[in-house]
Amino acid sequence: MPIRTRRSLPHALGPAARTGGTPTPRGALAVTVAAALASVLLPAAGAHGAPPPRPTESRPVHSYDDAVRESVWVDTGLDGDGDGRTDRVAADIVRPRATAHGLRVPVIMDASPYYSCCGRGNESQKKTYDANGAPVLLPLHYDNYFVPRGYAYVAVDLAGTNRSDGCVDVGGRSDVLSAKAVVDWLGGRARAYTTRTGTTRAHATRWSTGDTGMIGKSWDGTVANGVAATGVRGLRTIVPIGAISSWYDYYFSQGAPLYGSGPDRLAHHVNSAEARGRCASVQRRLVEGAPRSGDRTPLWAERDYVPDASRVRASVLAVHGLQDLNVRSGHLGRWWDALAAHGVERRIWLSRTGHVDPFDFRRAAWVRTLHRWFDHHLLGYDNGVDREPMADVERAPDQWTTDRAWPPAATAATTLRPAPGRTPGGPGTLGLGPAPAGATAAFTDDPSLGELDWAARIDTPTPAKTAFTTRPLTRDLRLAGSAAVTVTATPDTTSAHLTAVLVDVGPATIRDYTAPGEGITTLAHRTCWGASTPGDSACFKETAARTADVDFTVVSRGWADLGTWADPDRGRPLTPGAAHTLTLDLHLTDHVVPAGHRLALVVAGTDEGLMEAPPSRPTLTLDLTRTDVRVPVVGGAPAFARATLPTPPGPPTRTSGPAAASGPAAGATAGPVPASGDGSGRVPVAGDSSRPALGPAGGPAVAAAGPLAGPAAGPYDGPATGSAAYRAADADADADADADAVALPATGPVAGPVDGAAVPCGATAPLTGVAAPLPPRTRPLLPGAAR
Repeated sequence: MPIRTRRSLPHALGPAARTGGTPTPRGALAVTVAAALASVLLPAAGAHGAPPPRPTESRPVHSYDDAVRESVWVDTGLDGDGDGRTDRVAADIVRPRATAHGLRVPVIMDASPYYSCCGRGNESQKKTYDANGAPVLLPLHYDNYFVPRGYAYVAVDLAGTNRSDGCVDVGGRSDVLSAKAVVDWLGGRARAYTTRTGTTRAHATRWSTGDTGMIGKSWDGTVANGVAATGVRGLRTIVPIGAISSWYDYYFSQGAPLYGSGPDRLAHHVNSAEARGRCASVQRRLVEGAPRSGDRTPLWAERDYVPDASRVRASVLAVHGLQDLNVRSGHLGRWWDALAAHGVERRIWLSRTGHVDPFDFRRAAWVRTLHRWFDHHLLGYDNGVDREPMADVERAPDQWTTDRAWPPAATAATTLRPAPGRTPGGPGTLGLGPAPAGATAAFTDDPSLGELDWAARIDTPTPAKTAFTTRPLTRDLRLAGSAAVTVTATPDTTSAHLTAVLVDVGPATIRDYTAPGEGITTLAHRTCWGASTPGDSACFKETAARTADVDFTVVSRGWADLGTWADPDRGRPLTPGAAHTLTLDLHLTDHVVPAGHRLALVVAGTDEGLMEAPPSRPTLTLDLTRTDVRVPVVGGAPAFARATLPTPPGPPTRTSGPAAASGPAAGATAGPVPASGDGSGRVPVAGDSSRPALGPAGGPAVAAAGPLAGPAAGPYDGPATGSAAYRAADADADADADADAVALPATGPVAGPVDGAAVPCGATAPLTGVAAPLPPRTRPLLPGAAR
């Protein structure tokens, strides 16, 4: 699908121009003082007086210490609390002092319900104010870093929170339209006032260009998704981090409840103390409109932004943790696919963390990327960010690769079928061939067990699961996208919940996403990202990857109530003894199963700690001839067939890293591959002339043979791979190899600051908490409340 490009806007100092399809800078005045002075004071470049080159990066030329700090209250046009007056939401603003003298700048905005109840960021910062009510501290680094570079920063209290009127309605009209009203005000289409109840107007158009970018993690990013889905003018880009795309899918998964409470509890938690007293009717509507039955209702339809992806005008830079068990990656999967279907310009970062901000797992590269992204989309600078690879993917802790398109162009849904193994109750097989007629497998739901328990006993007969594995792979196999598992199950009770899990069986070092920090360790020393004032420091505690050595890795998971087999919007009692067919949607992933490992499918009941149990404890019998999993394999069925062929005679070739690509461009590399040198921890893309693959001493990539490392233990009882299906698939595997796949991952963590050395603000502490065994998992109760 082609990426949509937006029309450039006129440049203040001359007519609109376009170079290579990229917008030129826009705004009513020169956005930075440096650029304006340069255009007047510097001699013309070139022998014939050619103008100097246009800027490609905003620089910190504005004083942060004397920035304008103010609060306004924007009229939303809603009366959510029913008091007869339209609600006003508080917007706290920091902008360059030059905007008080005619300079107009774009805006970076974070609308959040958490500024007073819970805090933002790894250090749980909350807003603070001076004696006159002017903002002193706004959480996170956005104001510290971007205001000196010629941006305004606006931190909005969602309706019902902190200093705003109205009521929290958890992703509904109040949340979305209260934030949209601020975007409209910044563009001159709404009213705001200098006080909460007064009549003195505040005018944004005196200092705002009307171009806005929204950013935020979790609920904040969810609001950005919702506002973008309104198609509001002036919203040029959004940066949703670990964000929700459908609130139904936050609380339920295909009818199965994931939490013991609904949105009313969340609203009560973030509502201000006075809002709790005036919002009882909104609370009742949240209870009545979100029954614990798991049925889809009009309340949930209002809070699903995916159907409105066609209205999105903004570009999207999306970030998500592939092991986020709070806001699962399926939210991004559905949103990403819908944006792609409508040609929305987009980029993606996928980490191996849980619910963690990229500032806390890849800080230097993230700040640099965000800086260039906003410079391009809000200032119009032609800095090349729109021509860079679409995807950054973390392969192992602090080891990143890129893709020009995501999922890679050669990715294809590949249907794998489970079949019985030779050991009763033991693992079955997983491959391209069908199960024999009459093949079945059974399990009994045990709500005290979950995916980590099942995966740890893949090769052990247990009554609470069914498991199926491939043979040990002879080459790496990459999955990129969203899988789906179709099961035909016969229950012996009237209710049943199902879980399907894909597992990489084999040793690895992973980010410990189940531990506190969800894959990061917070260190004692600080680095600084922008300018500081006595009340608002730009220095934040550094982090490091918190890792664990494991024998298996959960790749993706999905949950469902079998009672939704006939109607996805409404559950119904099951008929004991009758077969029911249901497809479970698994969460988005990008994972390389290394050679020597096995890919496994587990089908079981309640996933302990991640979903609620049904009222009964059913035994379910699977009809394996009518059960399959469609996996997004890079290279499709041919790649899978080649990876599961028997090991040929002689020592097999093996790349030196866990995330080597398949295909002819991904040969093994002797020695470690250097990082790009830009502090990103990223390595060259195979076939990308701008980042040539490197071998020893910077030379061409070279192949090196070596033995397979760490083959996974366990039997393979499947059919011989000389079958017609395997032979046919193998015949054209090379033709479908992934041309977009990346080379080997870089070694070592991202290091280095933005714009020079990061300023140390405290004592240095050693890295702690690595290589610890997985503890019992803990689940955050609120989206974004933990980190």
